[in-house]
Amino acid sequence: MNKKRFFLSAPHMSGKEAKYFNEVLKSNYIAPVGEYLDKFENSIKNYTGTKHALGVINGTSAIHLALLVLGIKRDDDVLASTFTFIGSINAVIYQGANPVFIDSDKESWNLSPILLEEYLKSCKKKPKALIVTHLFGMSADIVKIAKICKNYKIYLIEDAAESLGATFNDKHTGTFGDFGIYSFNGNKILTTGGGGMLVSSDEKWIQKAKFYSTQSKEDHLHYEHHEIGYNYRLSNPIASIGVAQMEVIKQRVDKKREIFKWYKEFLDEIEEIRFMPELNNSRGNRWLTTLVFDKTDFKKIIKVLNNANVESRPLWKPMHMQPVFKDTLRLVDGTSEELFNKGLCLASSTIMTKDNIKMICDVIKTNL
Repeated sequence: MNKKRFFLSAPHMSGKEAKYFNEVLKSNYIAPVGEYLDKFENSIKNYTGTKHALGVINGTSAIHLALLVLGIKRDDDVLASTFTFIGSINAVIYQGANPVFIDSDKESWNLSPILLEEYLKSCKKKPKALIVTHLFGMSADIVKIAKICKNYKIYLIEDAAESLGATFNDKHTGTFGDFGIYSFNGNKILTTGGGGMLVSSDEKWIQKAKFYSTQSKEDHLHYEHHEIGYNYRLSNPIASIGVAQMEVIKQRVDKKREIFKWYKEFLDEIEEIRFMPELNNSRGNRWLTTLVFDKTDFKKIIKVLNNANVESRPLWKPMHMQPVFKDTLRLVDGTSEELFNKGLCLASSTIMTKDNIKMICDVIKTNL
């Protein structure tokens, strides 16, 4: 057995984090304001091409702020990818709104534009917004989805928590909608140990989000509040780690994609294995290499990999299958359920070598 455990997506420091963090300590700006917070937001703008960015404590808070700014209120309907992590859906619940789940397509494993339009054509109550997730770092069919949202006059929020560095038609995920969000949680392609970013082309919206993220304090010498706010702003020390991480974003995306190629090289000959597809004109960041087994029970593979000191995990359990959302509206066709019942996330940390990947693939092939 390997003495060293291989994780799904372990943090990988650039080497500059301690230097920048110490500069923050020396400056005494240990607060949600400072030079490195500005630098971090600017680095996201320069890299993705978005016009405005706001650093916040995590991706969920970024989605919540987007919903607040867009005026989503109690009993409003908000469409969302069912094949996702619960964080983006929780933000809908915070507003007292109703999530409506839309299933995936087989071409991308992301939200289906066909089912989206089918729901919008037939629904009795018009939704106010859509939250579309770019799953496992791979772009949804975002051009079609954005066009549908525009035609039906609903807001589009891109949950690009997993897809920083992914593009469609050479345009970054997170920049197609009214708002986009990124996450810097401990397992993401870049990490600050937490943290998130809200982006938009609308300056007034980002300024309003900033207002909400700092307790909705009015412009007075004393503390005056006309609206309920939240303590969501990112701190300068955490942002300094983000600045260092952003300096290596290209290398991290390239390495994630290389890891996927290694897995495909070693496993592609096996007929029962299908990898997550990549849409034409898109370039995913391959945050995690994911695949499905058409015959073998993936739980068996998880067990043998764990015995080899390798972490793996099932694909996201669709939101419409979660007990907490058992009575929630949905339009599903079984695609995400099948993926969940057959699929697996493989160890994809950027510190891994080709020999590490070969070892993992050998374990898998031996147990099929």
